[in-house]
Amino acid sequence: MARNPEQQETDSKKLKQEVDGANFTETDAYIIRANALDPAAEYKTNNPKRGLALIFNHEWFFWQLTLPERRGTNADRENLQRRLHDLGFEVRVYNNLKSVEVHEKIHDASAADHSDYDCFMCVFLSHGEDNHIYAFDAKIEIQKLTCLFKGDKCKTLVGKPKIFIIQACRGHQHDEPVLATDSTDSLKETPETNETEVDAASVYTLPAGADFIMCYSVAEGYYSHRETINGSWYIQDLCEVLKKYGSEREVTELLTLVNRRVSMRSVENCADRNAIGKKQVPCFASMLTKKLYFKPKQN
Repeated sequence: MARNPEQQETDSKKLKQEVDGANFTETDAYIIRANALDPAAEYKTNNPKRGLALIFNHEWFFWQLTLPERRGTNADRENLQRRLHDLGFEVRVYNNLKSVEVHEKIHDASAADHSDYDCFMCVFLSHGEDNHIYAFDAKIEIQKLTCLFKGDKCKTLVGKPKIFIIQACRGHQHDEPVLATDSTDSLKETPETNETEVDAASVYTLPAGADFIMCYSVAEGYYSHRETINGSWYIQDLCEVLKKYGSEREVTELLTLVNRRVSMRSVENCADRNAIGKKQVPCFASMLTKKLYFKPKQN
């Protein structure tokens, strides 16, 4: 039977024969009903508490790793602790933990009862390499940490946002300039002036799962800059954006604004003269399924 040119079909599913000459369209698989999705849907934020926030701050490393100290990271720690506390998070800070200790703290958090919380947050301030972040004595695969918060392992965070923030390098390239600030993580003397350094090695974007958002200080393949007095560019600007707009803007809007602010910076004062004028652009990978706000809690 000749096919009517007015008929439509999708992919490989064959059209049924005409019914009384009528023209019709078919689709593969099931039909999503018109009322299925609300584009304005938000994550629930009326739980008694905002959420638990862990900050793993690494300034020093075991000498055999040959990783330089991360001067300025304590400024990031204090800045983040203050901003997250203002947003209602229960903040726990850990400094220079060994690998086994980081695993223990992460496991304890994933096994905890988050029923009264809106969300969960975990921050790493360290060096990075491939799919790993460095603890004091060894590197840790990030995916082995994030997987502990998936629904099959952490029941009380099912359907709630899991936010991971990673301040570390993700490559060995300097982004090209537009203005000027940077150095390398190998200076031994403590400078009197504020210089910018880089967090060594690379961290690649990782799949996590529904309701996760992975926030990275720099795009894949590039250096991440950290000032020796003021802290990293990314954490400085993230905290400033959270201070100004954290309780009123949606989280991905906040992160996009952080991207813009960091991208406007450039290396000015650096021991490595080849780094002068170089740039940085953060990025985030969102698996969120709704809009996320840190709206003020009602007392």
